[in-house]
Amino acid sequence: MTEASARGGQPQEFEKALAGGDASVAQFESHDRTMVERLQHFLHSSPAAVPLIVLIASLAIFAMLIGGRFFSAFSLTLILQQVAIVGIVGAAQTLVILTAGIDLSVGAIMVLTSVVMGQFTFRYGLPAPVAILCGFGVGAACGFLNGWLVSRVKLPPFIVTLGTWQVILAANFLYSANETIRAQDIEANAPLLQWFGNSVRLGSAVFTYGVIALVVLVLVLWYVLNHTAWGRHVYAVGDDPEAAELSGVNVNRMLLSVYVLAGLICALAGWALIGRLGSVSPTSGQFANIESITAVVIGGISLFGGRGSILGMLFGALIVGVFSLALRLIGTDPQWTYLLIGVLIIAAVAVDQWIRKVAG
Repeated sequence: MTEASARGGQPQEFEKALAGGDASVAQFESHDRTMVERLQHFLHSSPAAVPLIVLIASLAIFAMLIGGRFFSAFSLTLILQQVAIVGIVGAAQTLVILTAGIDLSVGAIMVLTSVVMGQFTFRYGLPAPVAILCGFGVGAACGFLNGWLVSRVKLPPFIVTLGTWQVILAANFLYSANETIRAQDIEANAPLLQWFGNSVRLGSAVFTYGVIALVVLVLVLWYVLNHTAWGRHVYAVGDDPEAAELSGVNVNRMLLSVYVLAGLICALAGWALIGRLGSVSPTSGQFANIESITAVVIGGISLFGGRGSILGMLFGALIVGVFSLALRLIGTDPQWTYLLIGVLIIAAVAVDQWIRKVAG
């Protein structure tokens, strides 16, 4: 037996062709990507790039239109203060949407936990730290209920959280009896509840503890989502739960943990809401669920799950804050703010579809 036949009968001519000696052998042609394709793949790999570009462009345009009033340290930190609550709730919404779900109850959970913190302190006389822990417990319980119904009972997240939103909102009003706890009473008896409203000043820039909490929360979640097994599993479940299950991920447990963590983050937002308002009001934060979804969508996080960056959510919240403050300084009708934000939402979804179609 010859050496060629020992290797499967390949003739010497084929060996020459493999060495590049036969031009008749077909070769794969390298495909040079066009500029548009390179852009699409870049945006797919860097989902926070689009909202960051929009944010920088918005700042530049409004700075030219308004001048120094807008581009001052005070104005820019004022934007951060205004979006702090939406940003914290948006972090909870981000985790859920990354799993291809949605949570319409985040705003109601936030308000209920703030009411629990206030009522447990003033109605039952509990120390403020204990009341705050009880608020976090209520937030975790609400998240557990959502997660159990989604992961174990297999109900659609939209329907589940639409129902729990109504239930939690009703429980909030029934329990509080529409009673508002005044800022003066909190300041005199339980200042810890207003802790996130305290601030530090750097020159003319003012940073509340709520803003600092938002930044720290986003950075921690960014690290967890990008550099831990739990974070990778969140993306895997959102991208393809069946494939994630086959690869060893406990999808039900992951979904449950995501919703519980979202409930805890909403409780943090509830505590920060007391600091922002100074009081405990059962009617506050009525649109936090819609505002959080707005920040997530404008932030480039796909509603189909499995793709996006929590940094993009922060940029999306800041874009809304920039538009709101700038248009108010210009003196335009507030309805223009809603109009432009609506356009941004539609454009963000269109860009997401465009990226997914090509890079998928």
